[in-house]
Amino acid sequence: MPAISLIILNKSYYRLIDGVNFAATMEKELTHRSSKPIAIWLLIGVGMIVVQILLGGITRLTGSGLSITEWNVVTGTFPPTNNQLWLLEFDKYKLTPQYNLLNFDFTLQDFKKIFFWEWFHRFWARLIGVVFAIPFIVFLIQKRFRPSMVKPMLILFLLGALQGAIGWIMVASGLEGEAIYVKPTKLALHFIFAMGLLCYTFWFALELLVPKEKIVSSPSIRKLSIGILAVLVLQLVYGAFMAGHKAATAAATWPDINGHIIPPGMMGSNEGLLNLVDNKITIHFIHRGLAYLLLILIILLTIRLYKVTGPSLINKTKWWPLLLVIAQIILGIASVLWSLKIIPNQWELFEWMAQLHQLVAMCLLLSLIWILYLVRNNTQQNSI
Repeated sequence: MPAISLIILNKSYYRLIDGVNFAATMEKELTHRSSKPIAIWLLIGVGMIVVQILLGGITRLTGSGLSITEWNVVTGTFPPTNNQLWLLEFDKYKLTPQYNLLNFDFTLQDFKKIFFWEWFHRFWARLIGVVFAIPFIVFLIQKRFRPSMVKPMLILFLLGALQGAIGWIMVASGLEGEAIYVKPTKLALHFIFAMGLLCYTFWFALELLVPKEKIVSSPSIRKLSIGILAVLVLQLVYGAFMAGHKAATAAATWPDINGHIIPPGMMGSNEGLLNLVDNKITIHFIHRGLAYLLLILIILLTIRLYKVTGPSLINKTKWWPLLLVIAQIILGIASVLWSLKIIPNQWELFEWMAQLHQLVAMCLLLSLIWILYLVRNNTQQNSI
């Protein structure tokens, strides 16, 4: 009898264990199914933010950013619908320093060309808001959001609203005094916050898509990745300074800077530390130096990643940052060398290279966020 009782108890124990495992598996599967539509929604948002940043680049390269002098959230959704309204918008633009000092020979047709890109940039921002808001309400009704998702979701919406406000502050900086373009520092602020929104949305999606077992543990690689990201953020800021100052033509040479490895006059003006954000040659030197530093650091990161043994996900993607940083450097060099062939108000090879340079910068940033997500100090860290 004791032996029979022991057998029965063992069978009951294993049934219980199997039941618990089955319940855990089902709960995990249901959670994944519930989260997958949210993750897809977020990835669509990532794609739309990438397009929005590229539209910002087109707006800058075409000199369109100051063509709309007001921020009308509702009434500005659609462009002028008749000639009278077009003339009204053109008259508003004629009051700007950019028109009076730079584009004083513009016709209504010229104005319509630059108006389109600024309007489309703003329209796409509104569309992003709609694409985020409507599914959010649907998912809320369906009760797909778990309690742990509430805080990240609020941060996401706040970042989006903040980006819109910074965008208008940037535009307003080009409508005063003798400004013919927006202030480079405010352009950099607008750009870096856009990149922050892009990364946060991507990270949120990864939290819902990537299983915990795909994550590897390596504190040293994680520290290196964080260091590289910090350097890249600074590099992106200086890329915005290059764009805002239209600095490419100030040193259209490579590998030297107008015949010098360390160019003279980098701190030569009376502005002191403001040379770091206002002196075109100083900006060139820092931007190029950071590019070389990033290349070295990412080579080191790739060597470290090559030694990692673990899930195939990290092994399949460990080459992305290195390939992207090499492409980015090549595009940056080509853009600088070709900058002297810029033709005002025409879209030529330089503009294409500048846009590709910006696109690859975004891809490089996302590839490093991807690596940072997959490599943790502790693989048991909780996710959303």
